[in-house]
Amino acid sequence: MEKIILNNVSVSYIVGDFSNIGLKDVIIQKLKGTYTQKEFLAVNHVSFTLEEGELLGIVGSNGAGKSTLLKVISGIMRPTEGTMAVNGNIASLLELGTGFDPDLTVKENTFLRGAMLGYTREFMNNTYDSIIDFAELKEFEDRKFSHLSSGMKSRLAFSIACLVKPEILILDEVLSVGDGAFRKKSEEKMLEIIKGGATTLLVSHSIAQIRRMATKVLWLDKGQQIAFGDTKEICDRYEEFLNKK
Repeated sequence: MEKIILNNVSVSYIVGDFSNIGLKDVIIQKLKGTYTQKEFLAVNHVSFTLEEGELLGIVGSNGAGKSTLLKVISGIMRPTEGTMAVNGNIASLLELGTGFDPDLTVKENTFLRGAMLGYTREFMNNTYDSIIDFAELKEFEDRKFSHLSSGMKSRLAFSIACLVKPEILILDEVLSVGDGAFRKKSEEKMLEIIKGGATTLLVSHSIAQIRRMATKVLWLDKGQQIAFGDTKEICDRYEEFLNKK
């Protein structure tokens, strides 16, 4: 079953020189008809299809459009061109700490996050212990979220995203945070999720990780889709490209 279908999806921003010349000069230039704006194409005509149970690894240097594309698929942003179909409930983890209240406790934030993902109080009551145990935060459940280290925050966010059993899981560089033991456990959980039928999108700068986990790879560069398809073939090409830089 096709879970995600993108057809020539593009995302563009209007970029002016507002920060350089100031509001007053912008207004004057607009009145005179001399104010100019430029269009920045963050994602440029990207197309691919993912089936149920596939893991798409997305690679590319900084500024390639990877995070923007994930935001579009998550529903945070709308494409300016093209069409998209996403079939299934989504759990996304795009930025560390997003969706958490720094003044609430770990336990309160877990239930808050679950509610934001659309899960019932009963479901979260039944799932809470598994989430906290996986995140290795049982002794910190009454501590404020703001008091956690970045690794702890990442573990909690990852645990919630994975253990609520999403049909589509979207992760942006979150498996790189935390110690080696937790990264290994996270990868094992990801493989378990895939075997359970979830479709996953993973942005990672670790080519070794992409090789181990991805069933398909999308390579972006400056918003352009360079390649999409077989994991080994595209990772080989991408590493060759990096070695020539």
